[in-house]
Amino acid sequence: MQFVLETVLDYLNARHYNDPIPNELNDVFDKTEYQKSQSYKKTTYRFGLITSTFSLLLTLIFLFFGGFEWIDGIARSITHSPILIALVFFGIIMIGNDLITMPFSYYSTFVIEEKFGFNKTTKKIFLLDKLKGWLMMVVVGGAILALIIWFFEWAGSNFWIYAWALVALFTIFMNLFYSKLIVPLFNKQTPLELGSLKTKIENFAQQVGFELQNIFVIDGSKRSTKANAYFSGFGKEKRVTLYDTLINDLDEEEIVAVLAHEVGHYKKNHIVFNLIASLILTGITLFILSLFVNNPEVSYAIGVSTPSFHAALIGFGILYSPISEITGLAMNHLSRKFEYQADDYAKDNYAALPLISSLKKLSKNSLSNLTPHPAYVFMHYSHPPLSKRIANLRK
Repeated sequence: MQFVLETVLDYLNARHYNDPIPNELNDVFDKTEYQKSQSYKKTTYRFGLITSTFSLLLTLIFLFFGGFEWIDGIARSITHSPILIALVFFGIIMIGNDLITMPFSYYSTFVIEEKFGFNKTTKKIFLLDKLKGWLMMVVVGGAILALIIWFFEWAGSNFWIYAWALVALFTIFMNLFYSKLIVPLFNKQTPLELGSLKTKIENFAQQVGFELQNIFVIDGSKRSTKANAYFSGFGKEKRVTLYDTLINDLDEEEIVAVLAHEVGHYKKNHIVFNLIASLILTGITLFILSLFVNNPEVSYAIGVSTPSFHAALIGFGILYSPISEITGLAMNHLSRKFEYQADDYAKDNYAALPLISSLKKLSKNSLSNLTPHPAYVFMHYSHPPLSKRIANLRK
């Protein structure tokens, strides 16, 4: 059902690719650039349809032909420890799935993104990213999963309370130190050099009473030409990270306007709200899991003959996906609302015009969809469409 819904939404969205550009966005693309944008969207739409269909077929094959039972048997032949069985089980599934789908990822990066001028990733970086990702999954993900299963064996159905506390501590820790500990594994970060841009940023921060000592530039251009900026951490650990592509694509006034938008998220407490909301949703999910995890039927539902925590977790994940879609809708709605509020903050405390021009440039350089279907926006967009953001900024 979820696959059908997503396919219909993608189809509705694709039918809008040839719509005329809204009048207020006429200066984003010229005719040639708009044709390139349309071609990019159509290519990614067709490719997305292929990958989603493949993923569905792969899941159905596993369900109907005993794939999960086969992997469970392999794990049980290696060890008798419930924790180690679960680690082997999930390790085979996750790394195996990544290996099976790697050709799609490779094609997306080195064919589609390359064709449209976005890709800067080398094959070496692509492979190293995969290996580092697997290592992090094994070390960090494996440790968390092992502790959760240990809680289950120790506390029974009340395990969710301790698991929630563990996930909450980990989430807060990562919010504080992700940029210091994880990002350097994949990218180089350097402090923003002294100069007029740093002076303008510091002057703005001082003007709005925002203590900012950590401004970093990340080498995003080693992978893609697409630009970005983000805010991370809070308290003394807060920092702003600018992609080098953003600095290359925008002028200084536009960069400060983008930064003002990010500061708006902080000033409006969006970061803290999102963190709390994420923790509450995690707690609710774990509580619901505790109601199902001891039911053997959940393990049987995915074809595993020996009920276990790890098999029930897979079954629960499949059953819970409709609920996660609903919570995702709510979070996307709030996220779009927060984006308007952050835009308003930048408009009121800095200026609207440089933010408008920066949004147009970023949309142009990433070949964004300027005419998305409203239903697709409602279901998937965490940011309002460009035309609506500009209309709000011009109020």
